[in-house]
Amino acid sequence: MFTIDDLADRLGGYLPQDEIQQVKRAFYYAEQAHDGQRRRSGEPYVTHPLAVANILANMHMDHQSLMAAMLHDVIEDTGVSKEALAEQFGKPVAELVDGVSKLTQIAFEDKAVAQAENFQKMVLAMSRDIRVIIVKLADRLHNMRTLGALRPEKKRRIARETLEIYARVAGRLGINTIRVELEDLSFQAIHPMRSERIKRAVSSARGHRRSAIREVQSTLQKSLDDEGLNGTVIGRQKHLLSIYKKMRDQRKPFAEIMDVFGFRIITEDVASCYRILGIVHNLYKPVPGRFKDYIAIPKANGYQSLHTTLFGSRGMPIEVQIRTREMEAMANNGIAAHWLYKAGQTTHPIAEGSHARARAWVKGLLEMQRHAGDSLEFIENVKSDLFPDDIYVFTPKGDIMELPQGATVIDFAYTVHTDIGNNCIACRIDRQLAPLSTRLESGQTLEIITAPGARPNLAWLNFVATAKARSAIRHALKHQQQAEAVQLGRRLLNKALAEFSTSLEELNDSVLESVLAELEQSQETLLESIGLGTRLAHVVARRLVDMDDDDKAERQGDEAPERQRPVMITGSEGMVTKFARCCHPLPGDPVVGHLSVGKGIVVHRAECRNLAEHRNDPDKLFALEWSEDIQEDFPVALRIEFESRRGLVAELAGLVTDADANIERIGIEERDARLSIVHLTLAVRGRIHLARLIKRIRNLPNVGKITRVGN
Repeated sequence: MFTIDDLADRLGGYLPQDEIQQVKRAFYYAEQAHDGQRRRSGEPYVTHPLAVANILANMHMDHQSLMAAMLHDVIEDTGVSKEALAEQFGKPVAELVDGVSKLTQIAFEDKAVAQAENFQKMVLAMSRDIRVIIVKLADRLHNMRTLGALRPEKKRRIARETLEIYARVAGRLGINTIRVELEDLSFQAIHPMRSERIKRAVSSARGHRRSAIREVQSTLQKSLDDEGLNGTVIGRQKHLLSIYKKMRDQRKPFAEIMDVFGFRIITEDVASCYRILGIVHNLYKPVPGRFKDYIAIPKANGYQSLHTTLFGSRGMPIEVQIRTREMEAMANNGIAAHWLYKAGQTTHPIAEGSHARARAWVKGLLEMQRHAGDSLEFIENVKSDLFPDDIYVFTPKGDIMELPQGATVIDFAYTVHTDIGNNCIACRIDRQLAPLSTRLESGQTLEIITAPGARPNLAWLNFVATAKARSAIRHALKHQQQAEAVQLGRRLLNKALAEFSTSLEELNDSVLESVLAELEQSQETLLESIGLGTRLAHVVARRLVDMDDDDKAERQGDEAPERQRPVMITGSEGMVTKFARCCHPLPGDPVVGHLSVGKGIVVHRAECRNLAEHRNDPDKLFALEWSEDIQEDFPVALRIEFESRRGLVAELAGLVTDADANIERIGIEERDARLSIVHLTLAVRGRIHLARLIKRIRNLPNVGKITRVGN
């Protein structure tokens, strides 16, 4: 059994004695705090924090991280407070422990909310000290190693959470030794039979191909020695989940996946990496398009290496990775390499760069957290941000920007800056104008064109790939909707007040303040709630009038009462005014507004059958009037019957275009051998424009009945 003395001996290799003593003191404190507690396996509970500290010792983490590992369950599972830990071991250790601890004092509705809230708490702690996540990953790794004592359904739940979040976080921070083990352990817990079969197949395949692997390895090593280059060639094993994903996604049998030989060449410096690349390309023919230079352009987690794929002597593909010893340490330990070098009282640019990138990533998480509506939305954004495949594009000044696979122009704009994303109107890719939805490819140069009054479009959410862009767009749209709801609420309240021959501007300030205090809302939130339909304008108006000292409710002026004046609409009110799809209202149609809770006004044609249940509810239904100055196009649906003949649909499309209208959707239905029906959705400026268009369609030969569709 592994003991604290065994750990102390290991720590002696890189920590001074006084720091080792502090780690031992933290262990004895945890042992006393957890006295009497046991794990599901029956072992004393303190074996878990000791094992977590041992994992961190493998990464040469500092003594405070090791102390936090010893104490990480003390706040959560015993009566010890954060303040008591700070008094005993110092504030940094107490903050680390608190960051790793779960939210135990709150009862959540379900496991998903609890998971999201706990991760959100951890992100806040990470922003203060990045070591929090490293301790948490080590804690999760040991929990995954000891899942055996849990119920099957709980195993699967923990494994899915590990796969979706913690393994991805480990990959994002470059800690690949932990990432690979977390992925394989999760795979074993979720699919135990598949995992076992692949494990046996890998063992068998490795035995059959041992001679071929040894032959390639010795050939590579001999070539390096002949050229006088100091490099070590080692075989690279695929892990279980990687093999399973390739079999599933690429629909390949196991034999084809295992036919690829993987090797890693470790050398002394960057210059040697490129010289070795030349040697292996002379030795075996490279596969076109399969070379990647992650030394010149490192991955977001700091990973650096040269990757190439070659045709081997037996026709088998050979994958080769070439890197320095520092890059190897970075690839295995990621951000933890920062403390590995710190322990030796030295710094290294690779480790320092990785640390800076990790802090920038956490800063991005905090920005997402501020924009997210709730913890569940935040954690979904984080999950989508943790996919590892990246592309690299350039700004006009030549700066490299890293984006996930499938990213679009909008993602790039928000990566540069949130304001640039919000004000983006167009883009040039390699000096050519391109749509904002264009998916980017590595090596492209992008220039974003902005305009001061531009705003994000709801449709952008259909194609953006980054969590930052998605959360920023939602945040901007929410504020846009809020501003439009306030404006609409003001108009609706003034309309209601007009029935009492007054307006919001004419009311006494003290009256307004009294009602706002009574409702416990600010003027802006009150108007927003009226605009969104969650509070009725006439109820608020009545309360305002009743409190008015001048008793304006009884005032009868000389001018005509304004209660019949309809609300004016222009078609460009934004997100709080929507046009009903059931009846497609057009400028010129008699229209009414239906106040829909949480959405604002929905505009219907006055004769729309869907309004039958609201006809007698003046609070929900009110008169609207079209503005004379309308520039927008509006959709309208037509049903056209015609005798089938060749070329009629093409003629119809040409006629619509000539009439300065747009076809949004077209469908053809055959009623019988002679008669067909065209279902056409057009964008027109109004009722007069539509009438002119219908008149022109009637002049086409073989056209019969034309009907405007609206329930």
